[in-house]
Amino acid sequence: MLAEAEAFALPHYAGVERFYHNAAHVRAMLDALDSRGVLTPALALAVWGHDLIYDARAGDNEERSAEVFDGWLVSQNASADLRGEIRALILATKHNAPPATRAEALLVDADLVILGAPAADFAAYDAAIRREYSHVPALLYRVGRKKVLRGFLDRGQIYTTPEFTGLEQQARWNLTGAVGRL
Repeated sequence: MLAEAEAFALPHYAGVERFYHNAAHVRAMLDALDSRGVLTPALALAVWGHDLIYDARAGDNEERSAEVFDGWLVSQNASADLRGEIRALILATKHNAPPATRAEALLVDADLVILGAPAADFAAYDAAIRREYSHVPALLYRVGRKKVLRGFLDRGQIYTTPEFTGLEQQARWNLTGAVGRL
């Protein structure tokens, strides 16, 4: 089912307005989970489904992504249990509440892996996010982006699983620098 999920999802990630939330982001998440030996079929499906819908002007992307991906899972005759698990995983990437399960924590940490990337990779990510929000005037963008980045810095821990905690120091350095540049 994973190859089919990729085939279904790839067109969604190919939008011209996607400078960061694209197939490269999905593959980076899959690689991050796989290289740590924690990639499961359910996590892989959730990774493919988590940003299917990405509209920088909307606040319900995760809900809409979960709904679209659930429709696809129905077409694949996925069990109700798997569908419920994938939906919960996708909704965890809203980053508005602590993950409720280990699988959610792994997915959230993988979604944030870019924060702990080398400085040049983080800078490219930061520039790509700005491009996705190019419709937002500079002053408003700076205010909103600072709020988002400080939200991560204000957490006791950015990464909650042992597999990703090694990224914590670099993430804090990257985020602090980005806030300072805004």
